[in-house]
Amino acid sequence: MLFFFLVIALTLKKTKFTYPVLWMLTAWGVMHMAGGGIKINNEVLYALKLIPIWVTENFYVLKYDQFVHAYLYFVMIFVIWDLLKNNLNKKINKIIIYPAIALISIGIGALNEVAEFSAVLFFSSTGVGDYFNNSWDIVFNSLGAILGVIVLNFRIKKKQIR
Repeated sequence: MLFFFLVIALTLKKTKFTYPVLWMLTAWGVMHMAGGGIKINNEVLYALKLIPIWVTENFYVLKYDQFVHAYLYFVMIFVIWDLLKNNLNKKINKIIIYPAIALISIGIGALNEVAEFSAVLFFSSTGVGDYFNNSWDIVFNSLGAILGVIVLNFRIKKKQIR
């Protein structure tokens, strides 16, 4: 977390992240730290079962962990947009740029999952989870990115109307 904070803080003049993006990143940071640091019934918050959308003996949807993954990659869409928007042609085709931004976000999520998998390979106890957890993380990273692109599209349309 300290690494990401420093990268954002030290590059702020160049990246020019908007206040909403900075607040969304801050909210994610708080959710992430709480997820691993707060315990409820002897389990970390990340294990908290929120809504029983789909439950089997191998997995439970929707957990706090899954929600935080979806939220982060939703936010990542706006981070990517803030980084790209001033370098894009004003007449850029939305059919090209929105899927590209979603895939960039999903790719960043895949790198995160590789890092988590690496931790599992090299450390005996990580609390990261199993194959199902890893797969669900990828699913929720993708859902968050897709929702983010949809919201970004509506926000851009709203600004163009005014």
